[in-house]
Amino acid sequence: MLGLQQIRVLLAIRDHGSLTRAAEALHYGVPTVAHHLDALEAHLRARVVERRRAGAVLTPLGLEFAEEVERAIIHLDRAERIVADRRESGVSILRVGTFASVGSRLLPAAIAQMQQRHSVRVEAIEAEPTEVVRLLRSGEVHAGLIYDFSDEPAFISPDLRLDPLLSEPYRVMVSRSSPWAEQEVLDFAELERVPWVCSRSNDEAPDRVLRRTCRAVGYEVRELMRTDDLYMIHGLVAEGLGLALATTAAVDADFDVVLRPAVQDLGERRVSYVTRSEHPPAATAWLGSALKRVASRREHPAGRVA
Repeated sequence: MLGLQQIRVLLAIRDHGSLTRAAEALHYGVPTVAHHLDALEAHLRARVVERRRAGAVLTPLGLEFAEEVERAIIHLDRAERIVADRRESGVSILRVGTFASVGSRLLPAAIAQMQQRHSVRVEAIEAEPTEVVRLLRSGEVHAGLIYDFSDEPAFISPDLRLDPLLSEPYRVMVSRSSPWAEQEVLDFAELERVPWVCSRSNDEAPDRVLRRTCRAVGYEVRELMRTDDLYMIHGLVAEGLGLALATTAAVDADFDVVLRPAVQDLGERRVSYVTRSEHPPAATAWLGSALKRVASRREHPAGRVA
């Protein structure tokens, strides 16, 4: 019966030019290599290796056979690696919750890095941070990218592990053609009558920052619309219908908007990678490491002094 060891011995002899060197490459003894070669030739009833004093070479028939069976070995090795990868990763598909603005900038590059070493597939599910955390706790995703207000973190909990990736200051998004764009710095004391585009959930970081800042200068937020659609937010602001809080990474250059700092301290948006504290699949750590490398390059690109 034809065996895998026999095929691997034949390929090693072809690649290394002698039974001795083939044995070293396979971590076999020379008698074991000779045994497998004899068994292969007995099975095929043909000479596939010509043994010489200076080494060994495959016969023309041996070369043709080796070329054909090598394809099968390559596929078999790949299949074995996939099984081992799935076994070690704990999942066959890693489901990751992510928000649009930074998720699209970090996640693809991190997936590319991870898949250079692992075969685990990644499925991205777009949602705002509060929904990502809910999906994580319910087991519908294995990990997530979320953002929070660095001064008032909302997702600190024993059942969650948060690994910070990067931080950006909050700014006010305004229409480029609006009078607000002509000011270098905006004062919230002058924005009482301006409507704002808010998140669907009051718990999202931009809304908490906005409410805190407006209340600090003596008024409540005037809402234009509640939406988590990033394109809708940009469109409403670009048309001059209202303002929104955003960060540099969240701005879409296709829209006619600009960011302006405020007199008041708006704090920072902190982006974190979140997993469950207990027994997360190993693949979550693989992706987390890749995300940290990608985020580090974004914060400290080559040629820029940090």
